[in-house]
Amino acid sequence: MSKNVNPFFVYGYAGPKYFCDRVSETEQLISALKNGRNVTLLSPRRMGKTGLIMRVFDEIKKRDKNSACFYVDIYPTRSLEDFVVLLGKVVLGTLDGLGKKALNAAVSVFKSCKLTMSVDPVTGNLQPALDFHPKETKNTLSDIFSYLKNSERECFIAVDEFQQISEYGDETVEALLRSYVQFCPNVHFIFSGSKHHLMSEMFSSVGHPFYRSTEMFHLYAIEKKAYYEFANGWMKKAEINLPRDCFDALYERLEGHTWYMQAVLNRLYEMAPKVVCLDDVNMCVRKIMVSEMDIYQRMQNVLTFNQNRLLLSIALAGCVSAINSGEFVKNSGLKTASCVNRALEYLLDKEYVMQTPKGYVVYDRFFALWLKGM
Repeated sequence: MSKNVNPFFVYGYAGPKYFCDRVSETEQLISALKNGRNVTLLSPRRMGKTGLIMRVFDEIKKRDKNSACFYVDIYPTRSLEDFVVLLGKVVLGTLDGLGKKALNAAVSVFKSCKLTMSVDPVTGNLQPALDFHPKETKNTLSDIFSYLKNSERECFIAVDEFQQISEYGDETVEALLRSYVQFCPNVHFIFSGSKHHLMSEMFSSVGHPFYRSTEMFHLYAIEKKAYYEFANGWMKKAEINLPRDCFDALYERLEGHTWYMQAVLNRLYEMAPKVVCLDDVNMCVRKIMVSEMDIYQRMQNVLTFNQNRLLLSIALAGCVSAINSGEFVKNSGLKTASCVNRALEYLLDKEYVMQTPKGYVVYDRFFALWLKGM
């Protein structure tokens, strides 16, 4: 990677060198998985779940080169068929590195579909793919788990946005997946998701197949001191002075939320002032809000009057702990607490708003600042 690369990555994972802290979280996750405990990883979007998963996988493969790690983001899937195709593609995507023996083993395992090979136009490597009939979906899923179980390798699978399976319209999917997960001792799972209420329901409600089957792991903001040391270290290398009080002000403003912090730090690094000041920080935030203005306006346009009023009221308050209190209902301009609750239900479902231990906040930190006219 170029020496002049901006070290504050906004998207993707660029390796441990550009990964901030999460030492304790990494070790806790590895320990749980290595000791046979599957994990449910919960956090809001853009807090760094995917980066943490990749960091965990990096460390696992460093310690045991024979282990196999798979990351599957099922957010785009709409059915069990989509899920099976995606899982099969990711799992079989390692075949080109496992040798002829593994390929022959895979061919013998997959009875319900054809295993086809094609050449990747970019890398030139052989790419395996599953060709199966929708009626054979459940059999193919069984084949995939059999392939993993018979591989004789310790496998780690991260299924991101796992709550998406609740949108499939098939109540049997959870039970089906649970039946395979519990009988693969060499395969360890991270089920991650950003919709806290759906994930909690799936793993904490007695009526669901995954009830109490995993260790619950909540991901919070990176500790301020560690984040400053990371940011200041990179700024110093670029001969940029990042005063601690200026960083602290940014951290408090964004509550340390990883993606939003990275977005501002990335622009500050690009500006390369000799000494970062609050005006520089404010300029970066304004530029980001201006670039997102069309999106924010469209987000508002689809809301009803009551939903918009509630969203603005939460943004102005910053955090609302007692959303049904008489004072908040009066200040919001909505007539009754029931009006607040109906509007809140939609805002939570569409992720305009999220519930934190402290109260309700606008999900997108920059959107919240834009609503406040900052």
